[in-house]
Amino acid sequence: MQFKQWIKFIGTALLATTFAVSSQAEIWSSTEVHYSKGDLLNPFAKKDFDTTIVTLQHAGGHKYGKNFFFVDHSRTKDSGTEFYGEWYSTFSLGAITGNDMSFGMVKDVGLLAGFNFATSVDKMILLPGVSLALDLPGFAFANLDITGYNHLTTKLNDKEEETSYMIDFNWAYPFKMAGGSWSLEGHAEYIAGRDVINSDGSKGTPVEDWILMQPQLRFDLGEALGNDAGNFFVGVEYQYWKNKLGVKDQNESTVQLQTVWNF
Repeated sequence: MQFKQWIKFIGTALLATTFAVSSQAEIWSSTEVHYSKGDLLNPFAKKDFDTTIVTLQHAGGHKYGKNFFFVDHSRTKDSGTEFYGEWYSTFSLGAITGNDMSFGMVKDVGLLAGFNFATSVDKMILLPGVSLALDLPGFAFANLDITGYNHLTTKLNDKEEETSYMIDFNWAYPFKMAGGSWSLEGHAEYIAGRDVINSDGSKGTPVEDWILMQPQLRFDLGEALGNDAGNFFVGVEYQYWKNKLGVKDQNESTVQLQTVWNF
């Protein structure tokens, strides 16, 4: 069995297990709606567009691990609307085996099953791998995820992208400043480049490796106005994307205004 077929087999098995286990009741959960607005680069058109994004995001934990997913609905004046989503489930080896999996700054090791989809290009991506839960002082959470990056399907049937890999660091760091509650959170990812094979076996334009960083600075405005903490935030998200979507030399550096409702 070829390497890519092994990735598909392992990832599909993890995904099936994900939905079976995730059906049980969650021990904890957090659901958010984000509203973001800013100028974002379309790397294929090579120009910026005023873009509004509404995001539904959910994180929850169960006996054997945790789930995280989000769905973006983005709208631009010229290109209409698009949907994009990601789902990740982590299965804690410590919880499953009852053994202490910690070492160094790592407090637990998990098996990770990820699934990404983009409706505009009918693309689905499978990301099987491992997640290292890090014990960093002051952080609400910090994870280092290492996965494969495997395309299952694409509407552009005349070509196929080879398998690569992803390394992602995601975190949340709450802190107090100027009498208010703040949080610096987000993620930074590296996705390796990959070859593109045309239907006749020739090589197409390769997908470049990219770096995407999306740190958010949030302020708990609800608490500042005398309401319950943790429900309503305002802030900014800085997005840096080198070789956006794998397009060579199409780099993005922009700030988006953001409002977050947590319920």
